[in-house]
Amino acid sequence: MDQIQEIVGLVGGVLGPDVIGAYLHGSSVLGGLRPASDVDVLVVSRRRMDERERRALLGGLLGISGSRNKVRPVELTVVVQSEVRPWRYPPTGDFLYGEWLRAEYEAGEVPRPEAMPDLALLITMALAGDHPITGPRPAKVLDPVPHSDLVQASVAGIPGLLDSLDGDTRNVLLTFARIWSTLATGQIRPKDAAADWALAQLPPEHRPVLEHARQLYLNCRYSEESWSATLQAQVRPHVDRVLAEIDRFTGPR
Repeated sequence: MDQIQEIVGLVGGVLGPDVIGAYLHGSSVLGGLRPASDVDVLVVSRRRMDERERRALLGGLLGISGSRNKVRPVELTVVVQSEVRPWRYPPTGDFLYGEWLRAEYEAGEVPRPEAMPDLALLITMALAGDHPITGPRPAKVLDPVPHSDLVQASVAGIPGLLDSLDGDTRNVLLTFARIWSTLATGQIRPKDAAADWALAQLPPEHRPVLEHARQLYLNCRYSEESWSATLQAQVRPHVDRVLAEIDRFTGPR
């Protein structure tokens, strides 16, 4: 079965008629899936899940996501419509699954409702992508997010990205490029296109690491990735330069 249909079937089996719609966002709608891209799905529900439903959804996702299951990693976000429409910031998400959290889930953690600033970006991508898997078009279900809240959400993610810099270098560099691009232009670009935009703004000495991250994104799975010592030494100076550019739009953090 197609992985997206498996995801939708799983969600429908847990939430039943309370699913309003399921929407693709991220790489699927921005520029196409790359070798290491997640399948990003935003589900809009009429209500919060109970404990049994959370565990059922989590168990199903652990079985249909990621390389150990020989499929793409899944990022699934469930939001209750009344908690984002009318829109307010910071938004609350009802459930988040991502492969980067697998170890915590397998140790017994269960996703619960929490503030999710990143929903500002997810909802904006879902609206722009306009790709319902089930349900009405996203504009019928979700309110647009003001640019000021996109800025807040982008900045809110920076500390976590810095913590992940050593272990997830390519994605962190590309995400910083996308944050800079979004703040400067108001448009959320695919990661490779955001890198192209940022490369055109950067001085030559700060381009090589982002050029390498872009090539890895376009061509390599994580298991095939490598960074030379020369490039590794340039990562932090590059990040410092990009964060300085981001600070021009947001003020010091």
